[in-house]
Amino acid sequence: MLHIVNGDSVGNKLKDAGAQGDVLVWREMYTEGPVFLRQELPANRIARGQYMEEAFGIPLEEWKTSAEAQEKRLADFHLHEDVVLWFEHDLFDQTMLSYLLHWFSGQSLGNTKLYLLSINQFPGIPLFHGLGQLSAAQLSTLMNTWEEVSPGQLSLGKKAWEAYTAMLPTAISDLLQEDTSALPFLEDAFKLHLSRYPSVQNGLGVIEQTTLELLASGTDTPLRLFQQTGDMHHVLGMGDTQYWFCLRQLAQGSHPLIALEGSVSIPGLYDSPQSFLHSKISLTGLGAEVAGNGKDWAKLNGIHKWFGGVLLEGHDPPWRWDNKRSAIIPV
Repeated sequence: MLHIVNGDSVGNKLKDAGAQGDVLVWREMYTEGPVFLRQELPANRIARGQYMEEAFGIPLEEWKTSAEAQEKRLADFHLHEDVVLWFEHDLFDQTMLSYLLHWFSGQSLGNTKLYLLSINQFPGIPLFHGLGQLSAAQLSTLMNTWEEVSPGQLSLGKKAWEAYTAMLPTAISDLLQEDTSALPFLEDAFKLHLSRYPSVQNGLGVIEQTTLELLASGTDTPLRLFQQTGDMHHVLGMGDTQYWFCLRQLAQGSHPLIALEGSVSIPGLYDSPQSFLHSKISLTGLGAEVAGNGKDWAKLNGIHKWFGGVLLEGHDPPWRWDNKRSAIIPV
């Protein structure tokens, strides 16, 4: 048996829980940077690796080595009688699940059976963020509750990855007009993904907007901002490293919206965040204006950001999120 999981924490706890077989931790972050229909092509791998190096400080060669190693283990799936995918409800996981279902849809499974365990809640946990919250004992109660992946799930996963990596966001909008019940958490995850686009009101995505609103209401430390934003938008499955990157974008550039007090700096992937977690952050004057829809940050500051397969850049991004209509629209 091969268990494919979304993080080292889950992988280690599965082993502690006595899971039979091998564990493959799928180390990816498809919610950040450029993603492609065929990730494995050399040019695509380098493009993604370069982004990860620039944004998060992961050395390009380390990124390539890790990606190639996990893809090699995936390609050896036929050595196992059963493959179980463990992925929860949030965007972080649903993009990984879509990628893997797309990949498996192009394989001959032979005698290997493919299973899925995907949940959005667990008894006794009021706000379920993900499988990483669970203890080894709690994870053990999920053993053998997985169900065999159906042809409909494989087909929808394939469509989902194609839509997510498309160069136009309308591919996702079109997909969401179809029946996505075969993967019951896909719709909410992909809708929240679209809300990450710059809004028609002020050019901010949902995470940036929430951050400024929390600052305006008195939340003023990185730790509390991350916790409260993460709770409000837990369907994103956003990790702390991703959120620190968001704060960095808001604090830098020609028109910063937030300011850090003192000499503390925003940590990278390999930096200790301890001194940063309880430091103070405040809104700039411009940040307060943008938060109240008085100015448009995308027009002022410009944008260079990937949303799946879509790259928005410049001061007049051609796609915006309209919260009132809950729709992505061309401008």
